[in-house]
Amino acid sequence: MKGTVLIILLSICHIPISYQLTFPPLIQGALDVLFEGVEQVSDEPIDQPKILNEYDFIVVGAGSAGNVVANRLTEVPEWKVLLIEAGQEENFIMDVPLIANMLQFSDVNWNYKTVPSDKYCLAMENRQCNFPRGKVMGGSSVLNYMIFTRGHRKDFDNWANLGNTGWDYQSVLKYFKKLEDVQIPRYASDTVYRSTGGYQTVSEPPFRSKAAEAFLNAGIELGYPTPDNNGRYTVGFSYHQTTMRNGTRCSTSRSYLHPIRNRPNLHVIKHSMVTKILINPATKTAYGVEFYRNNNKHQVTVKKEVIVSAGAINSPQLLMLSGIGPRKHLEEKGIEVHQDLPVGENLMDHVALGALSFTMNESVALRVRQLFMDSNHFDEFLNYHRGPLAIPGGTEGLALFDLQDLKNPDGHPDLELLFVGAPEPSLKKNFGLTDAVYDQVFKSIEDKNGIMLFPMIMRPYSKGRILLSDNDPFHHPLIYPNYFADERDLDVLVKGIRISQQIIETNAMKRYGTAMLKTPLPGCVNYKFDSDDYWKCYARNLPFTIYHYSGTCKMAPVTDPTCVVDPRLRVKGIKNLRVVDGSIMPEITCAHVNAPIIMIGEKASDLIKEDWNMKT
Repeated sequence: MKGTVLIILLSICHIPISYQLTFPPLIQGALDVLFEGVEQVSDEPIDQPKILNEYDFIVVGAGSAGNVVANRLTEVPEWKVLLIEAGQEENFIMDVPLIANMLQFSDVNWNYKTVPSDKYCLAMENRQCNFPRGKVMGGSSVLNYMIFTRGHRKDFDNWANLGNTGWDYQSVLKYFKKLEDVQIPRYASDTVYRSTGGYQTVSEPPFRSKAAEAFLNAGIELGYPTPDNNGRYTVGFSYHQTTMRNGTRCSTSRSYLHPIRNRPNLHVIKHSMVTKILINPATKTAYGVEFYRNNNKHQVTVKKEVIVSAGAINSPQLLMLSGIGPRKHLEEKGIEVHQDLPVGENLMDHVALGALSFTMNESVALRVRQLFMDSNHFDEFLNYHRGPLAIPGGTEGLALFDLQDLKNPDGHPDLELLFVGAPEPSLKKNFGLTDAVYDQVFKSIEDKNGIMLFPMIMRPYSKGRILLSDNDPFHHPLIYPNYFADERDLDVLVKGIRISQQIIETNAMKRYGTAMLKTPLPGCVNYKFDSDDYWKCYARNLPFTIYHYSGTCKMAPVTDPTCVVDPRLRVKGIKNLRVVDGSIMPEITCAHVNAPIIMIGEKASDLIKEDWNMKT
């Protein structure tokens, strides 16, 4: 009798039936993974049935930064901390690396979409791009592709040069080292830049495809270095370093909360959505939060601070709902204004040119559906956490370039090529493509061997904004990414295409018959295929977010009119309120931003302890 174990397992995290697959029965393996799932849930802090009326600190959002802050603040035994998460507990099936993209179609995603546009997302349904965000213990560190990159030292020195004292590279390096436990011996030996013993495991996936090896060899053939991109230099070709442990996802819930689940001064509540920060209008002091749990409204107060760690979309939304934001916009939505600040501005993302596809005449690349249908692969992962199911979302490597000085190992990258050796199992669904575009361009290769390269803008000139749709906290905000408002961003993507074409012409790639898909995109048929204008049109039609939203509660000196939080992450003009997450970035880092956000949580925790006269 054929089993449907994966359907059962995917159903645990509510992935729709239309996205599920079947495979032959592996009863013992299924039991193993179910037991492991039960064990993992029991390792997570409990959903506190009864909370106190008052805490020293309230942390809003159990994501990449919030979990770090909750851990570090409860190191002080006399401080009581409440961590509030809108989503559910994490479970083991969410930590199977290869299914990372499938989680976007489950209820652990907020399921945001951009406002329809006539300048980007043109090939997507209703001209809207998907904007995934994690609604689960661990936040977006449960939805992401687990890629661990810190960024370039100039990113942080630039933050300091903008007036953000204490955020230069030498100051933040100690926090990058503090957070990590590198399990890659050749990198761990570099004690100047790397470290072991931190909460966050950093490792290499226990499987590598021949296509990924060809990608790295292509870079070597073209004369690029192969650095530790979290060390002294970043430019060049690299295999992924990941937030994985023992072949599975290691979210910040697993890394920072599981080890402290029994601390008596930490209370965690789940399925609880904060709808308002309580602010005394006379003193402009935050004194608690309002939240909904089981459809009931509650309030809880603080002795010291409210810390908002809800992410670059939810944090500005919550601040604006609470009366902190652009005065005119809040008044239009009927919200009492406590502080007029540019909340929601400065939205940044590492947008890529999406679905740049290449076919191969050998099965050195991986096909996700076949992997799940192969009982041997599934058995290998369930029992040993090895094999191709341990590839993070199908991605295996990346290359970073400074387009002003391509071969300079110390260059400041403005382009990344993300290598995907196991293309998305449902390209149409993942991108939100229209039927017409998918059927005309991509349907012909859905059963062929191949890879994708994603040229990605690392230092975007274009910036967007977040606005409220109304004053209802349960309605999604309006997201305007403003992709390609500055034409220089399109120039970066075109250069990424040209480097991609150089890569596939190397001997390393040609030996597998690698060739670019040359079916023209319907919205760009007026341009000559492969011209610069064609690729610029392609980018507007088919941009793809890399989920690196940041900047919407900008850190700056209080004298700067763009300031939302000061360099100690305190909200300007409001006492006892901080923001600690990726929204504080004044400029986005040249990195997959999860690692910098964890660093922000570590540094912020020390700032908070210092401000309350506690030893760091």
